[in-house]
Amino acid sequence: MVKVRFAPSPTGHLHIGGARTALFNYLFAKKHNGKFLVRIEDTDLVRSSVESERVIINDLKWLGINWDEGIDAGGENGPYRSTERREIYKKYVDKLLEEDKAYYCYCTQEELEEERKRLEEANSDMLGYSGKCSNLTEEQIKKYEAEGRKPTIRLRVPKDQIIEIDDIVRGHVEFDSNGVGDFIIVKSDGIPVYNFAVVVDDYLMGITHVIRAEEHLSNTPRQILIYDALGFKKPQFAHVSLILGHDRTKMSKRHGATWVEQYRDLGYLPEAIVNFLALMGWSPETEEEFFTIDELISQFSLERVSKNPAVFDNEKLNWMNSQYIKNASLERITDMAIPHLKKAGFIGEEVDGETYEWIKKMVKAVKHSLDYVAQITEKVKIFFNDEISPENDETLEVLKGEQVPQLMDALISKVNEADVIDEEFGKSVFKTIGKETGIKGKNLFMPIRVMLTGQMHGPELYDIISVLGKEKIIKRINWIRENYL
Repeated sequence: MVKVRFAPSPTGHLHIGGARTALFNYLFAKKHNGKFLVRIEDTDLVRSSVESERVIINDLKWLGINWDEGIDAGGENGPYRSTERREIYKKYVDKLLEEDKAYYCYCTQEELEEERKRLEEANSDMLGYSGKCSNLTEEQIKKYEAEGRKPTIRLRVPKDQIIEIDDIVRGHVEFDSNGVGDFIIVKSDGIPVYNFAVVVDDYLMGITHVIRAEEHLSNTPRQILIYDALGFKKPQFAHVSLILGHDRTKMSKRHGATWVEQYRDLGYLPEAIVNFLALMGWSPETEEEFFTIDELISQFSLERVSKNPAVFDNEKLNWMNSQYIKNASLERITDMAIPHLKKAGFIGEEVDGETYEWIKKMVKAVKHSLDYVAQITEKVKIFFNDEISPENDETLEVLKGEQVPQLMDALISKVNEADVIDEEFGKSVFKTIGKETGIKGKNLFMPIRVMLTGQMHGPELYDIISVLGKEKIIKRINWIRENYL
């Protein structure tokens, strides 16, 4: 059975690249009727935090990337945090020490740094650690321990060995063991390093495929050496290319939002993010661009994942998200908009039924123009200031048309006569005014739009009228009459 995992370090937010890695693992597992596991790699005690873990878990769930086993879900292979598995790791570390496949290293950081500089100055071909502590005598060990030195544990790396990987995405890759050197598997504080913990965890948890970012490829030779030393069966590897910014450099905050949480807070829809991320580095067999999660599962394959880096196109994401917003229910976008409207001070903290219905009208008016929901605070400004100002000279010129006073009188009259100012009224009133005044087309619609919003472009006029209501329509027309005519 196929089994994959996503193993984030809880040292920050869920990066958009990490979310794509999780998604690819999820899609691959579901495509093959396998299992998807999520565990926490918290071996970095200084930077790991419970808050970061919570954010990562919440963001994955928000995206709809749910797991069958692991943190928050349980399972027979727990615990699912590295720091809670120290006794498990110790068993395998002890095995390597007993078989002389690993050894204690008492070198201090200062000594290691001096050795590195000496090798550099000598232009030595030797990389990594020289093996200084690989054959210490009992006397040397006692001396170091008497000095209070806390040893690390290093793996004995075989010399002159070619480490081979048949990567599903990158193809055949080779590494020279001489370029690796004896590396640390347990730090001086007794905590196993990531490369050791991940191998033990993947083996014991039955992981068959390791799908992860290309930047982990350099870790792979060390991990393979650990697999071999422990006699573990190796999984298949697939290293997915990095996500680059629009300037083809590694994605960072200078490119805009880089965390899933930021996109969620801006009002992107999770299904749009998932659809967009799936197409970053993976290509479907058709020219289609919009996929449900079930369609992605049925079509996904690692063989169609590109070796080349994917470029994050923010304009494409905005366009895709805008399509999802257009097709989403009005209630859903309204609920997403309310926190933004509160934060902007447009509405109060308490939203009763009547206010909610009015907000729905307002959201309907601008919904089609949103790339993401946070933009609503700019789009709805036209509904909150009744002292309208024409936005430019061209707009002001519209108000100088000879028919404008007649249109003002006609609209005020129809509004005063109406029992209800709603969308239906908005759609019918212009026909009635046009019929009664003989004013048609642009000469009818544009002056009314300008006198109600101060703008020549924007939401549908019938939506504007429905949102403003009787009192605001009359107030705005009179303000324009008094100040611009």
